[in-house]
Amino acid sequence: MFGVPGQEKAMKMVLLGSGELGKEMIIEAQRLGVETVAIDRYQGAPAMQVAHRYYVRDMLDGAQLRDVIETEKPDLIVPEIEAIATDTLVELEQQGYRVVPTAYATQLTMDREGIRRLASEQLKLPTADYAFAESLDELKQAVHKIGTPCVIKPLMSSSGKGQTVCRNEGEIEISWQEALKSGRGKSTRVIVEEFVSFESEITLLTVRSSSGTVFCPPIGHKQQDGDYIQLWQPHTMSKEQIREAEDIAKKITDHLGGFGVFGVELFLTRQGVYFSEVSPRPHDTGMVTLATQDLSEFALHVRTILGLPVDKVTFISPGASQAVKSASDMESYFFEGAEQALQTPGTQVRLFGKPTASIGRRLAVVLNRAEDVEAAKQQVAEAASQLKMKNTESVGK
Repeated sequence: MFGVPGQEKAMKMVLLGSGELGKEMIIEAQRLGVETVAIDRYQGAPAMQVAHRYYVRDMLDGAQLRDVIETEKPDLIVPEIEAIATDTLVELEQQGYRVVPTAYATQLTMDREGIRRLASEQLKLPTADYAFAESLDELKQAVHKIGTPCVIKPLMSSSGKGQTVCRNEGEIEISWQEALKSGRGKSTRVIVEEFVSFESEITLLTVRSSSGTVFCPPIGHKQQDGDYIQLWQPHTMSKEQIREAEDIAKKITDHLGGFGVFGVELFLTRQGVYFSEVSPRPHDTGMVTLATQDLSEFALHVRTILGLPVDKVTFISPGASQAVKSASDMESYFFEGAEQALQTPGTQVRLFGKPTASIGRRLAVVLNRAEDVEAAKQQVAEAASQLKMKNTESVGK
């Protein structure tokens, strides 16, 4: 049943995390008459600006999280970030609340250890060699075992935060400090991964719905400082690579269960396709689908979690996206250059509306649709270069 927000038969969704991805989810949910509630740890988060109601809460605090859920009594609890008290989500699900896609999937994928052990040890998916450590001494032993170069990551983080490439034993302590500084939650445990020599890294958006599992065309990405900068769709793959990638994605998402969009990250190597990570929600890299598909990853996620069918994904055009990140800390800022950016053919601009800027924080994305991927990548870079951030406090000085 679909009603009207605020009325008795309205479907109600509580969103845990209210960033730019959550904002798009809220908008799509409201198109289907869903009553929306946004939660985040800071005032003025992007999704709060479009939700029917919002709360500022620490979602790692189970009592605060439970208080909102029991007050709102939603039909759907939709995690948008990893930093959530997942034990409380499990308890709420046991009480009859519906967690998207499942409380189990949210809890397992929240830390890299659980999902890596599932993929490699239980499902026997191809992965890089790995080890875990929760002290500097253990990390030194793990690096010695895996070898250098290797990748060191906190068990819980997002958008590549805290991730470093450790090239020699002299860099171990630097990697340790970066992982501790940027990881979410209170854990000091890190994962050490073999540095895989890959030809490319992709995201395969996997859509589980009441009508089965379908896949979006693969998304390629370019990273800088562990964060996604430029993305494109489709990424060129052989038929065998596509078969391997879809097989891996289906196995991991079938195990996690539930309906929704899953962001499955994979390495394409000369030895085959390797599993990297999975997010049980729309993925950062999927912003490009706002330009390339008839239904974006956000529209697909909302449709599937409401129990509606998705029998296929219609690809409209090759495209690319590029993040616009802050180069400085600013309490108040604005953008210039939107007019110039939009003069580039096929361009769209999304300003996230985050209330403050900090170094490296993503504050906007530029999208471009073109005849082929290379043209889209070139045009999106050109358009993004026109978008300039300015400190409001400096105006007139």
